[in-house]
Amino acid sequence: MNNLNSILIEGNMVRDPILRTTPKGTRVCSFSIASNRYYKQDGNYEREVGFFDVECWGKLSEAVQNNGQKGRGVRVVGRLKQDRWTGADEKPRSKVSIVAEHIEFRPLSEQRSAAGRDEAEKPETALAETALVTF
Repeated sequence: MNNLNSILIEGNMVRDPILRTTPKGTRVCSFSIASNRYYKQDGNYEREVGFFDVECWGKLSEAVQNNGQKGRGVRVVGRLKQDRWTGADEKPRSKVSIVAEHIEFRPLSEQRSAAGRDEAEKPETALAETALVTF
């Protein structure tokens, strides 16, 4: 029996996606997203930003390459993957990333109108725009 390993995250791409091909000819695309978390502290809303690396494979990687760009809103459904290796200093290293199985993009027209919003807007209204396009 497999353990549950599933993630759903929304954010904005922090760089343009990078498409590469493995030696066996499989396409893989990588990008990073920034995801905001809002919380209330001392009566004020505070924002915490997390940055996450994402990779996708096959036809999904081509769709991301064709439609993704820095700043574009994105929703990613996938799983977590941990890579482990030994560094040059012989110390063990690891990195957790997201392997995407499904990606949705916020429509560009909605993206432009959202960019003009007041940054101090409450998170309840800031997250209300969820009309997304699926690839």
